Amino acid sequence: MLRVLAVDDEEPALEELLYLLRSDSRVGTAEGALSATEALRRIGGALEPGADGAAAVDVVFLDIHMAGLTGLDIAQLLAGFTRPPLIVFVTAHEGFAVQAFDLKAVDYVLKPVRRERLAEAVRRAAELVADRTAPVLDAAPDQIPVELGGVVRFVAVADITYADAHGDYARLHTADGSHLVRVPLSALEERWRSRGFVRIHRSHLVALDRIDELRLDAGSMSVRIGAAELPVSRRHARALRDRLMRPPGH
Repeated sequence: MLRVLAVDDEEPALEELLYLLRSDSRVGTAEGALSATEALRRIGGALEPGADGAAAVDVVFLDIHMAGLTGLDIAQLLAGFTRPPLIVFVTAHEGFAVQAFDLKAVDYVLKPVRRERLAEAVRRAAELVADRTAPVLDAAPDQIPVELGGVVRFVAVADITYADAHGDYARLHTADGSHLVRVPLSALEERWRSRGFVRIHRSHLVALDRIDELRLDAGSMSVRIGAAELPVSRRHARALRDRLMRPPGH
């Protein structure tokens, strides 16, 4: 049973969120805070372990736009705790999904809040809280938020075959389609280097284990990933060959 704190500086929105949370059978308690100051005071006290050794707040549902400190500010402060509560952002604005990703949020729910969408966020949080043997936030870096029809979803990095640069954006390709995210390709290259992604061109970042063929034609190089054929620039050709020829585990 989750112990929840909902934070929103608009009372009607907070009451509606609390009503929906309390209607979910996985939520044991749901309290509200109308300001960042009140939220931090409640969370700070709740992070002191109780008799069972667990903190009294499992997950915080945070609005982003609030007077004074924002929900992003609160999440950054909580990140400094040894074992902070999980964070779910609840906002009317789609443009903060990247920051939510960086802050390791469990989910990102858009207003107006739909019951079924909130239930999905509660499910994610409940599964993480239930598995106390693993760090509760470790799963977040394995996912990246994408916008689909006005709803923010999280796509597994393991499902991404390659990414294309689109200015300050990147288009992520999976077997099921593609998604445009507001993250520069250079940032994804840095984050995903340890996951086997390699830059092959100023416009392309690929998952090495998804390359089906390496092609050489009249001195130019390309790779095939599924039905897509992507050029390899001269600048990146040698590094790509070295990575592909490297024995597994090295």
